[in-house]
Amino acid sequence: MHQHNHAHQAAGSRLILGIGLSSVILIAEAVGGLISNSLALLSDAGHVLADIVALSLSAYALRQAQRPPSHRMTFGYHRIGVIVAIVNAVAIFAIAGIIFFEAVRRLQSPPDVDSSVMLVIALLGLLANLIVAFWLREARKESLNVKSAFWHVLGDALASVGVILGALIIKLTGLAEADAIISIVIGLIIAASAWGILSEGISVLLESTPAHIDLNELAGNLRNIPGIKEVHDLHVWSLTPNLHALSSHIVIEDRLTSETALVRSQVEKLLADRYEINHTTLQLECQSCCPGGQLCTLEPGSCPLTPDGEH
Repeated sequence: MHQHNHAHQAAGSRLILGIGLSSVILIAEAVGGLISNSLALLSDAGHVLADIVALSLSAYALRQAQRPPSHRMTFGYHRIGVIVAIVNAVAIFAIAGIIFFEAVRRLQSPPDVDSSVMLVIALLGLLANLIVAFWLREARKESLNVKSAFWHVLGDALASVGVILGALIIKLTGLAEADAIISIVIGLIIAASAWGILSEGISVLLESTPAHIDLNELAGNLRNIPGIKEVHDLHVWSLTPNLHALSSHIVIEDRLTSETALVRSQVEKLLADRYEINHTTLQLECQSCCPGGQLCTLEPGSCPLTPDGEH
């Protein structure tokens, strides 16, 4: 737990540094876009603004995730980060829509663009974004909201490359339409970066089985543990993409309560080592409460009564 908190603190420090540097990029690109009349540069500035929001919300979410569980929030505040990531993804889609609209308008009537200013600002933006992405590359593995911020920044770095190419095309050929075309490409990059984050976040909120887990295989491996006769009412979900939980009823041979500790420890070791599940709730039984039902519905009375009157 101490190591986990230390990782969160380190990620938080990198996020704060990223916010400061991204703020400088935003001012430079907004001013440069207005001076050069470049939609591509202003589009990139809009993406940087989304970066700053993403980084700020991610830093807030990391702090919330370190708060201890309470009587009201028994799982803690880990899913704040997931909600933040979804909000970020939706914001990116909105920005992409604005860029597409303005790009189409400019293709119909291309304005004059100062390619020299556009090129210099885009080069500075690319350098700054690469620095921020480098800071966040490791922290993104620990948190979905940091991952969303990382892809914000990396997408903006790719967008800066597009702006640079657009500036060079305009400078060398005088083709003003290149600015709007590059803007559309930037919009596509932005939308693509949002889709994976949005789908992963929704999957967590819907408590889907984690993508790396085959539920039938997991149940089969549990049944292979000596002493286990049946597994049912099996649920596997994620609090965040990196924190997985499991609850299940496990039918074992009739034995003393003190002797069940070995079975429980074998189950927990298998789940942790093979499936990265470290939070388990196991109900050990000597008689199945729902014969043949690996997946039990949550509706009351869904499982038949056993002869002794239990569900």
